[in-house]
Formats: sequence, C-alpha cells, structure tokens
Amino acid sequence: MEQVKCLIIGSGPAGYTAAIYAARAGLKPLMYTGLQAGGQLTTTTEVDNYPGYPNGRHGLDMMEDFRQQAVRFETEIRYERIVKVDLTGPIHKAWSESGTEIHSPTIIIATGASAKYLGIPGEERLLNHGVSACAVCDGFFFRGKEVAIVGGGDTAAEESTYLAKICSKVHLLVRRDEMRASKIMQERVLNTPNLEVHWNTETEEVLGAEKVEGLRIKNNKTGESSVLPVNGFFVAIGHKPNTDFLADWLTLDESGYIQAVPGRSLTNIPGVFACGDAQDKIYRQAVTAAGSGCMAALDAERYLVEQGL
Repeated sequence: MEQVKCLIIGSGPAGYTAAIYAARAGLKPLMYTGLQAGGQLTTTTEVDNYPGYPNGRHGLDMMEDFRQQAVRFETEIRYERIVKVDLTGPIHKAWSESGTEIHSPTIIIATGASAKYLGIPGEERLLNHGVSACAVCDGFFFRGKEVAIVGGGDTAAEESTYLAKICSKVHLLVRRDEMRASKIMQERVLNTPNLEVHWNTETEEVLGAEKVEGLRIKNNKTGESSVLPVNGFFVAIGHKPNTDFLADWLTLDESGYIQAVPGRSLTNIPGVFACGDAQDKIYRQAVTAAGSGCMAALDAERYLVEQGL
C-alpha cells in the first residue's frame, strides 16, 4: 500500500497540466497514464491550434513536451491503468492493474474519452491520413477540398457546417431518412449551399492506398453501392468517456460523462476532481482540457489546505 497526497488518473493535456500545477504546489503527484499515455492527441498528426506552437507540433511530440514538463517538477509517472477505486472518504483508495493499492485524500480524474468509429475496412488504416474524428482539429488540412462526414446528431450537424466554411464541398452521410440533430441544427445543414445530405446512406469502406481517395457507400433503400470521391472522411458518431470504473461512485450523465460542478472541477465526492474530456462533451479541445486540468489541480490544493492536510 502506498500513500500520496494527489493521485492523477489519466494523462493527456488535462492530466499532464494537472500534474504540472499539483507538482509546483508541492503535492508530489503520482500519475497513472492509462493505456494510451498522452491521450487522444498522440494519435493525431500536426496540431496547429494550440497556443505557443507557432509552427504547429505533432500531437505525439506535444504530449512528450507536456510529459517532460510534469516530470521536471517531480511528478511520478507510471504507465499502467487504474482499474478499481473506493472513493469512501476521507482517504480514497485505488488499485492499479498490477495490484498496487494507492491511498490519497485527493484524486484527479483525467481519463478522457475515446472517439467512436464505424469499424469499416480502410478506416483504421487511414486514420490521420484523411480519416479523422475531429473536424475542428483537422478540418484546416482539407481547406478547399471535398470531404465527407458521417453522423446524424448535433455533433455531425455542427461539424459538417463548420467544414462547409473551409472546404469546397461537404457530403453528410446519414443512415436514416431523418437526422437526430435538433431542428435548428438541421435547418443550418439544409440551408448550407455546399453541404449535400445523403439520406439512407451506409458507409461501407474507406478507399485509398496511403491517403483517403474516396468512400464506398450504399443506399439502404435501393441496395445500390457507389464510390464517392473525397479527400477526407470525418466520423462524427459520438465519443465514449473512459469512466466505466467510476460508475458506482461518481455522478455520470446518460452518456457516461462525469457531472462536475459548473465552472469547477468538483464532483459529487469531496476530494475527487474531474477534468478534460471525461467531463467535457461540448468542446473536447486540447487547450480546454489543459485549462480544466489546471482547475482540478488548484481545486485539489485548496481542498488539502481546507482539510489541514
């Protein structure tokens, strides 16, 4: 059994930023990175929208920068998962997959969320080579080009209209004959001149050798298959927060996102704080995740002071 002042579960922009702030406050944080050290950003290529990197930065390299800064202030990092917690207070307990038991009065949750994909041929192979799950992150690379996006909810509607502002044409592929998106979002989609909606359309395969060159799609009503030539393919069918192991303890919404106090990182359990995509289903950007990691560390520090710890 180990005792620490601050345990950080998860890495990425939120976790590493929380570690930097907690370490600078003298909390000597212990971080468990999870399966994907550095989070979703390590699977992207160039990141051009994070302040302080005027020439952009490869996502993996950026997360290495964050990691090194956290280590510089004496954050201890372990490359494995936390698989179980007991959040009865005032000292919370957590267990790693190797069986280590950790006791800590404060826990910062930065486990993030994972994008959902279709699981079709070519999708995984061409990920970051024309296939993306974030239009705001990667849309810039397709400026003036023709792209497709799959989905029928508010996220797909919002991201398709965003792409329409910078791409020559956007094809929105909807499986049914109607969208799940709110009425106002549907109106925006239908009133965007260079945005074409393909109803009753199933995406069967992503085509291309080294980059996306098109999609094989099928009309669900006629059964007819065809090839749609595009340069980029965006998947907007949702994200799944990595919070399953917390379900018995923290208040989650219907999708599994942690419900923190608005404008704070506080959860329903004192001493447990949430940051990053595990509690943010709206913005999901590296810079907002980093900001929320800062908030979580500051909240944890204040909590320890208030508790006399």
